[in-house]
Amino acid sequence: MSDTNTNPVDRVGPMPTSGFEGVDWKVFVLSGLPLVLFVVVSLIDENVMSGAVATAFSWSANIFGAYWQVLLLVTFFIGLGVAASPSSRARIGNTLETDMSTFRWVSVIMCTLLAGGGVFWSAAEPIAHFVNPPPLFSNLAGGNYNTAVHALAYSFMHWGFLAWAILASLTGIVLSHLHYDRGLPLLPRTLLYPLFGDRAMHGLLGALVDAVCVLAVAAGTIGPIGFLGLQVGYGLQSLFGIPNVFFTQVVVIAGLTAVYVCSAVLGISRGIENLSRFNVYLGLGLMAFIIVLGPTAFIFNGFVQGFGTYIEQFLPMATYRGNTGWLNSWTVFFWGWFLGYGPLMAIFVAKISRGRTVRQMILVVSIWAPIITTFWFTVLGGTGLAYELADPGSISNAFKGFNLPAALLAITQHLPFGFWISILFLILTTVFVATTGDSMSYTISMVVTANDEPPTAVRIFWGITMGAAASILITLGSGGISALQSFIVVTAVPVSLILLPSLWNGPQLARRMAIEQGIVPDDRVSAQISKTSAERQ
Repeated sequence: MSDTNTNPVDRVGPMPTSGFEGVDWKVFVLSGLPLVLFVVVSLIDENVMSGAVATAFSWSANIFGAYWQVLLLVTFFIGLGVAASPSSRARIGNTLETDMSTFRWVSVIMCTLLAGGGVFWSAAEPIAHFVNPPPLFSNLAGGNYNTAVHALAYSFMHWGFLAWAILASLTGIVLSHLHYDRGLPLLPRTLLYPLFGDRAMHGLLGALVDAVCVLAVAAGTIGPIGFLGLQVGYGLQSLFGIPNVFFTQVVVIAGLTAVYVCSAVLGISRGIENLSRFNVYLGLGLMAFIIVLGPTAFIFNGFVQGFGTYIEQFLPMATYRGNTGWLNSWTVFFWGWFLGYGPLMAIFVAKISRGRTVRQMILVVSIWAPIITTFWFTVLGGTGLAYELADPGSISNAFKGFNLPAALLAITQHLPFGFWISILFLILTTVFVATTGDSMSYTISMVVTANDEPPTAVRIFWGITMGAAASILITLGSGGISALQSFIVVTAVPVSLILLPSLWNGPQLARRMAIEQGIVPDDRVSAQISKTSAERQ
């Protein structure tokens, strides 16, 4: 491991001032060209692209799936170990000054990392596991309360502790220390600096690392943007009779793009933070409405028992390798998706976490956010399960064919004032995707310019580019977007290797931060003092 006490390396590029100054064109081309080729080939022959992606997806999932399961599991437990150690009292940036209140900080993290999955998947995944129980629980009798509890537990597995921990716990420590204390830029390549030193920061290696991480996040963000157009289009047709055609879908995407581009241009404190706060207030209001006027007893009972089952079956679910076909469609797919987001999410969390302790960052990302997420899944998805148990087919029939928006609307229209609640949920999921769009436009721009405050023109470019790519791909229907969603799992292969060194670098750098801040003693200094005292005697 390189000595991180060396002088800070030079910035990868000059500090940009306006326009496209300071753009690292190697990273720009290496990340943008594959996306352009993906879109062009999809338009020329969708079947060729879908087949190629399916083959690459299958290879990635079969070869790396077990490694990803272990990586997420070990990351979570090592992060907890760091959070329990004295080193976790070290403050990011060695300052007590924070950039935003705790509530706003948590709100931004929740909205950015939860994204559109916070609505459509929370409605659909529990009913999916209820109708077709996961192989680990296939011995359960279907269609009863226990099946519903285990359906919630598996949803918690996919959106709980492991999914969140890989996004910004150990990697957040590495980036925070090397950026704030050593002066290195907030770039994915910085994760490899402790291993390769300056070689990671300059030349082709660094450009490739940054490019593959940007590519993964861009693909993972374009997918939800495109799906939102398809899903909101379905909702508008169901609620208002507006034809769910290409024009409607493009209008939805254009409106979404305008919102998140404006937010990214305004920056973190004025744009991203305010949009996230609005989303949190709307989400809390809808959650309170469902708890009070929905199946209240089932929500609380389902959460307590489902969470208990999640903890009890945590290791068996996390390490299950029995049915690889099912596993690749669910657990490995989600793990690849979250891994692809990992480096840029860690950059964003490090950017907004100055002044927080290492313990606060780990606990918010790895514990509190997952618990909030699982409760949200119980409120929305658990409500659907309660209605399905009371009236079999009321939710599952709408969900047939894996129709995520139909499952959401089937749930919301069972509630009092169902029409208006359905509209509010469509707004909520749109803003959820927007909070990911703005933060990722901002973070991608940080990476391609090596600047914490990227130029406005670059933020606008990436925001519009992702919206335009989504609009082009939906001309193919859901097939092009689905292929892109699978493509992020392929990009997760190199990204997961980039994240690997953080398993040992994270704890070491957390301790280094604590030593430099006088929180824990330097063992090397103590040993030298003891040696000197012994020699004098």
